[in-house]
Amino acid sequence: MPAGSEHSDALVLIDVLADFGHDGGEALFTAFEEALPALCEAIGAARRARVPIVYANDDFGTWAGDRDAVLAEAKRRAPNADLLDAIAPAPDDAFLTKPRYSAFDHTPLDLLLGERRARRLLLAGTATEMCVAQTAIDARESGYQATVLVRACASVDDRNAQLALEYLERVAGARMHRGAALPATWEGS
Repeated sequence: MPAGSEHSDALVLIDVLADFGHDGGEALFTAFEEALPALCEAIGAARRARVPIVYANDDFGTWAGDRDAVLAEAKRRAPNADLLDAIAPAPDDAFLTKPRYSAFDHTPLDLLLGERRARRLLLAGTATEMCVAQTAIDARESGYQATVLVRACASVDDRNAQLALEYLERVAGARMHRGAALPATWEGS
């Protein structure tokens, strides 16, 4: 959204440069392939609307915080590395590494979002039932409006993902957006 509007958005992409080389990695990659068109649409729409994009990613234990190294390692671990090119961070996208499930836990995400005057976070990535859900919970606890872009998320376990989304919506107060494009603003929190 343009600066100065009532709601200022940020697209937060959680672990989109994922590690698919683990137990459950094959299921996660299959779900990632299904989510990829919606993920690409969300990134493209955010760039066209000048919505800030923040990548919050594990960095595979290197603690270097180097986006190029994280991308290279994610490609090395992906069954089809070329798919990651479509969602790779642009040079002007914010990129931070996270040590835990939540993109807020022990990271400067809250400071970065404050600088960008973000109030509503549009969340997408992997895995729905883990890192996306925990980030949405922490977003709400930190006073942000949180919208999960459901079609732009991938999960290891569909049942657990559905439970997580229901919890986020019914208990945590997050919104669910099931369309491919970025959602419009809404009334209230």
